[in-house]
Amino acid sequence: MTRPYHSPRRAQDAADTRRDILRAAVELFSAKGYARVTVADIAKQARVAPQTVYSSAGSKSEILHLIVSEAIAKSDSASTTNKIRETDGLATALTLLAKGTRVGNETGQQVVEVLYAALPAHEDGAKLWEQSTTSYRNALKDVAEHLHAKGLLKVDVEKATDVLWFCFGFGAWRTLVKECGWSWDDAERWLAQQAVTIFTH
Repeated sequence: MTRPYHSPRRAQDAADTRRDILRAAVELFSAKGYARVTVADIAKQARVAPQTVYSSAGSKSEILHLIVSEAIAKSDSASTTNKIRETDGLATALTLLAKGTRVGNETGQQVVEVLYAALPAHEDGAKLWEQSTTSYRNALKDVAEHLHAKGLLKVDVEKATDVLWFCFGFGAWRTLVKECGWSWDDAERWLAQQAVTIFTH
C-alpha cells in the first residue's frame, strides 16, 4: 500500500490561489455588481484560468457563498457575547453590543454591500440571506437570553432578539452609515442609546 503524497507547498499554493480568487470576486462584485460579473471576469482579475476558478472556489454562486461564510467566520461575535455575559446592567450590555456589531459591520462593509447588491440577482437569494443572517441573529439571541436571565427585559427573548436585530442588524448600520452618511462613531453611540430607550420604556 502506498501512502498518499502530501505537499505543504502545494497546499499553501492552493490556499493562496483560492484567497486571490475570492478577493478578486469581492472587488468585482463591489465595482460592477454581482449580476454583471462572470467567472471569466473573476479569473482575469485573479490572473488564473477560468477552470482554476471552478476547481478552487466553484461557480459564481458558490464563490459568493464562500465570501459570506468567510466574513461570518471573521466577525468574532463570540468575543462580544462573552464580554456581555460578564455584565449585569442593561446599558453596559447594549453599549458593548453596539461596539461589537459596529466592528463586525465596519470591517465587513464591502461584503455587506456585495450581499445587498447580489440578493435580487442571486438564483437562491433567500438561502443566501439566511446563511448571512442566521449566526448574527443567534448571537443577538444569546444577548437577549442573558438580559432575560438578569431580569432586565420587559419582553420575551424572541421579541427582544427581533428588537436587537432592528437596532444592530445589517440594515441599521447600513442605513445610518452608507445611506445617511453618518460616521461609525456617531452611529454606534446613537444605536446604543436607542436600544437602551426601547428596552427601558
